[in-house]
Amino acid sequence: MHVGGWLRAALVTQLLTANLAATTTELTVVPSSSVAASRIEAVDLDRLGVNLARAGLTVPPRIVVTLIPESDARARSVPDWVVGLAFEPADIVIFPERVLSYPYDSLESIFRHEVAHLALSARAGGRPMPRWFHEGLAVSVDAGWGVTGRLRLLLEMTGDPATADLANLFAANTETTSAQAYGLSAALVADVQRRHGGATPGAIATRVAAGVPFAQAFQLETGVTPDDAARRAWAGYRRWTMWVSVATSEAAIWGLILAISFGAFIARARKRARRRGQWDDEDRVDMPSD
Repeated sequence: MHVGGWLRAALVTQLLTANLAATTTELTVVPSSSVAASRIEAVDLDRLGVNLARAGLTVPPRIVVTLIPESDARARSVPDWVVGLAFEPADIVIFPERVLSYPYDSLESIFRHEVAHLALSARAGGRPMPRWFHEGLAVSVDAGWGVTGRLRLLLEMTGDPATADLANLFAANTETTSAQAYGLSAALVADVQRRHGGATPGAIATRVAAGVPFAQAFQLETGVTPDDAARRAWAGYRRWTMWVSVATSEAAIWGLILAISFGAFIARARKRARRRGQWDDEDRVDMPSD
């Protein structure tokens, strides 16, 4: 293990030790009298702190979560596929009725995802970093890079994208392009952590906080440029996609993609309807009688 590896290992050990104690985070959820608020307040911040520590980060000392229903005018001004937003240093906005769209699978998931954004921003001293780095790290902290994400990326991978293409995908500001950008970002950050250590994102952000440009900080920690890391991380997906393209007709591929997408849409819609029904029932039970 080279010197950088020793430093990262020491950082992780220190952070894990600190997070084994009770996490002293002041969490405020507004409004507080709802089932959604109770679920967020029940999230295990100590466990989240351990997951963040593995990435070289810590739980912010203060978190303020604002829950916005679809009937609120503020919700109507935000695209309906946007589930949550993080505003450094401490604010998170969540639209509870939109939960269950990729890459989130629960209200708790979106909360953990947005906290990871706050933690990464804090580690970087508020200095800007690419969105793909933020989103890939947040997916890693929340749920990791699992089978579902890999399958989606296999179906969506086309061409030979670079990190600049990720910025374009996010900037397109549509649900489809954002989902693809999330998948590419998660695969890239997961590969960086696998090759160079889980705490590498935190180490990169620490260099950025010291004034080092992101691309230079990334290369100092990994030995490669972000684009080289991206090509290496996505190579396997490109090879699989090329093989399928040769072995299968274009119509069949799109048919498979549409079938899977439609099935996922129906499943999400049903699950969302059940979740809303459960929340409505629980809210009615909690309402005081006249």
